[in-house]
Amino acid sequence: MAKRLQVVLNKDVTKLGKRGDVVEVAPGYARNYIVPQGFGVLATAGVLRQVEQRRAKQAERLAAILEEAKSRKTALQTINNFVIRKQLGEDQAIFGTVTTQDVVEVIKTSSGLDVERQAIELPEIKRIGTYKAQIKLHAEVIAEVSIEVAPL
Repeated sequence: MAKRLQVVLNKDVTKLGKRGDVVEVAPGYARNYIVPQGFGVLATAGVLRQVEQRRAKQAERLAAILEEAKSRKTALQTINNFVIRKQLGEDQAIFGTVTTQDVVEVIKTSSGLDVERQAIELPEIKRIGTYKAQIKLHAEVIAEVSIEVAPL
């Protein structure tokens, strides 16, 4: 009898692996727990081919998402200067602050791009002037744009 069996996981298994991983387990563990519970299937040549095809498709999809994020970064940095108009009080101070929602709206109207509010990192803006904002479009792609706060 084999000392270890290869199993392809159908679901995440704590301390063993994630869905789609090929792991080696004891024959009894595979036979009595992993396979009957539906957590995995025994690795055969056909199953391993399917796993490789899934990984290739996943890699293509992730590459496409990265390229799309890079193109959005280029589009944002081409426009670069976004103007937000706020009502002024004394000493060049604005009423309230500039929020990430204000930045999302000005980007949407200026460039037509949808940006998530949580992806924007702003400094504290309480006066008119020009500020830098960072927009995280992807784990590897961060766009830096200029936000100009002007009087209304």
